[in-house]
Amino acid sequence: TDAEVSTRKKTFTEVQTERLDQAERTVLIKCPSRLNEKKLLQYLSSHGNVKSHFFFENRGISALIEFSEKSSIASLQDAVGIPSASEHHVVPFKSRLFTFTLKNPVSQHVEQTPLHLSPQCHIPVKDLIQKLCLADSISSQMYILLNEYQLTEENIKLRFLACSLVRDFARAYFPDSTVKPFGSSVNTFGKLGSDVDMFLDFCDTGKRATEMKKGPFEMEYQMKRLPSERLATQRILSVIGDCLDNFGPGCTNVQKILNARCPLVKFSHQPTGFQCDLSVSNSIAIRSSELLYIYGCLDSRVRALVFTIRCWARVHGLTNSAPGTWITNFSLTMLVMFFLQKRSPPIIPTLDQLKELADDKDKHIIGGYDCSFVSDLRKIKPTKNTETLDVLLGEFFEYFGNFDFRKNSINLRKGKEVNKPESSPLYIWNPFEQDVNISKNVNQPQLEKFIAMARESAWILQKEDKTQQMINKEPWGLAALLIPFGKSNSSMMKNRMKGIGSETIRSLLDSLKLNNANSQQKAVGK
Repeated sequence: TDAEVSTRKKTFTEVQTERLDQAERTVLIKCPSRLNEKKLLQYLSSHGNVKSHFFFENRGISALIEFSEKSSIASLQDAVGIPSASEHHVVPFKSRLFTFTLKNPVSQHVEQTPLHLSPQCHIPVKDLIQKLCLADSISSQMYILLNEYQLTEENIKLRFLACSLVRDFARAYFPDSTVKPFGSSVNTFGKLGSDVDMFLDFCDTGKRATEMKKGPFEMEYQMKRLPSERLATQRILSVIGDCLDNFGPGCTNVQKILNARCPLVKFSHQPTGFQCDLSVSNSIAIRSSELLYIYGCLDSRVRALVFTIRCWARVHGLTNSAPGTWITNFSLTMLVMFFLQKRSPPIIPTLDQLKELADDKDKHIIGGYDCSFVSDLRKIKPTKNTETLDVLLGEFFEYFGNFDFRKNSINLRKGKEVNKPESSPLYIWNPFEQDVNISKNVNQPQLEKFIAMARESAWILQKEDKTQQMINKEPWGLAALLIPFGKSNSSMMKNRMKGIGSETIRSLLDSLKLNNANSQQKAVGK
């Protein structure tokens, strides 16, 4: 029942379904500059009940309007006109994106109550550091960071709307298709300002199996056959990409990257302000999103630690938005998960333990890999571990500052180190495709830089005198770790590097100097 669902933590699929449904009842309006909120809502209500709305800044003021009934959108669309083609000719595609302007602006500037605007990006690191200095413990600093960076309810609605608007195009060709977000938009680890990864899904396959059993005939559609699934994916994305490029209101910089390992279309969606990556259904990526969703829901310390480590890594130039030999955010997140599995008692269960709790409806075999794990959060026993985030943060740096990366790899299925199957500097098993190393891109200098930074951070946390630093108004705790370790520290860094291969120390220290200049910029930029 609905009441029962609302009292417990919803499953990943329930949340997705609810949000996709919400997005179908939603429109986006570019508003006039002098807007009377009451008048706008009054007018919209003439088309049906407005269930929720918010305003945000995006080259002017925009409003996201969620109606209670889908039919209200058709009613509104009937009242909306096509732009007059004076200087430009228009592509007559009617979407759920509208521009409202006032008919007689002068008479309408009655009492002007300022609109509340929902922020769609997080504060710069330097502002964050000031906020952190006012907290009373590292633990509360970490929750402040989490609150500043995590996706808001409004931002999530906007992400699902972006997917829903792309789906309107896909449905012109494939009426049953859906477009769903995956990755950081849905796994509870998304940061304000991050891209939207979305995929096109044609998964109506299982639904009609019972219908098909009836009757004397085996019946199937005649469909175009192609030599490989990859080719089909490339053709579908190529056409949808052209469609967005030629007809999509506000879709700019459309790039078709069809020869990548996972073919995709990249584009900017100006009405929502998102950078989007569209690919075709990738079941394993969805399972990873759901696994992280489960870990993120189990204990509030999990997300606080992940957001903190990611922010720390970005400030010190350990991660980068450009692809390369850096550690990715996904790999970092997996390192945090592994660390939490290794605590005594463990804070989160291993993937094998989650698999043991799975029932029949949780069974997923994808491309020969067993991707089964429990979806109902109530079946997972809460942890008995009571360590504070203050302790966990220091221990994380301590643990990986001294981890034997030369010999061991990181396996989240078993929750323990296992011998490396091959010689990549950093080996993290893909939780589902058991023969894939998700950190294969990371080279030795980057790994050693991570180790050095972890040691340096562990050392800063151990030696610090919080009271003294607070009296001196110096950054302390997490705030001290989010300031690039400057040149004054480079002699300390050399000590910290003992036992690390000397051939990379020189290149490392150079890259540190180079990074200090850029890293604060990057941290602010992403």
